[in-house]
Amino acid sequence: MFCCLSLPSKMKTDLELALECAINIYHQYAIKNPIDDYLNKSEFSQLIFLTLSMFVLLQPNASVDEYISSLFAKADSNHDGRLKFTEFLTTLNLVAIDAHNRSHGRHDHHHGAGPASGCAKGEVPK
Repeated sequence: MFCCLSLPSKMKTDLELALECAINIYHQYAIKNPIDDYLNKSEFSQLIFLTLSMFVLLQPNASVDEYISSLFAKADSNHDGRLKFTEFLTTLNLVAIDAHNRSHGRHDHHHGAGPASGCAKGEVPK
């Protein structure tokens, strides 16, 4: 898809590629209609449902629509009914924290910083 910008002579790290991918996916949906650099609720819902479908479908305490609406409401800090990129990052933060907690089988798991797991290279975190 649109997940990678052209690579310079040095290969990018997994995290650099993931960040570029998040930016590119945001732009894919933010420029649909109207052409601007914001996500309206419909664009946001489509982005979340189509790019995080398995994660969204596994939400234990809410329907898909409720979960997406909740994410949108939490991220729309200025309450203008659309998300600019910095507000969208709030969504990614919430989803990433939830995904991390679920990877440990909990909703409130915390631990200190440690070395990167290398999951993109097929290694399994311990």
